[in-house]
Amino acid sequence: MTTETIRHLVILSHPVQGSFNHQIADTYCDTVREVGQEVVLRDLYAQRFDPVLEYVGQVPELRSLDDFLEVRRCDVLTFVYPIWFGLPPAMIKGYVDRVLGAGFQPTKEQLRADSPFLKGKRMLSITTSASTEAWLAEQGQLISLREGFDKYLATIFGLARAERVHIDSVVPEMNSFYAQEQLERVREAARAMCADALNAVRRKQMGELTKGDSRP
Repeated sequence: MTTETIRHLVILSHPVQGSFNHQIADTYCDTVREVGQEVVLRDLYAQRFDPVLEYVGQVPELRSLDDFLEVRRCDVLTFVYPIWFGLPPAMIKGYVDRVLGAGFQPTKEQLRADSPFLKGKRMLSITTSASTEAWLAEQGQLISLREGFDKYLATIFGLARAERVHIDSVVPEMNSFYAQEQLERVREAARAMCADALNAVRRKQMGELTKGDSRP
């Protein structure tokens, strides 16, 4: 039984080159490659992504065919971004609007987007904040993100899994030992997502074999 190639798409949103968010994205990508899976890094600021949503008639336009194909080919979609004022940056929201939601025309009865190219994929959000996680929890910000971003997108697009890793106290004077400790958390999350995606592929293949064996 052969194993399909497992692909990760990393969406990075941070305006400063060399930021800790860039280190997180690079660490995630390196770990995925070490495991033997494929990864593509999309740096929205470096590539001057335009987050402004435009419509064709009553339907959100597709920003580009390349963006669509990148998402369609991936098994794991990973977002890396800082929390600003309790929310994802406009670049991330624009990416969701212009790429994931392209062509989606909502109705009051529709609870899920008609986007089969997203169904069954895995999503991981790795976020940072200068504030402590305890303070964010007091403000309800992390719960808001998990419910309003992770869980909501998982429901709308039929994702198989949506996880979040948050790294707090990310400031210019951050201790190097603390930084390395957090990057190890990123490695662990990447390995776990790689293993989960691989197991899903194997389960699918076993199901297809079983189905084939049951035919008369």
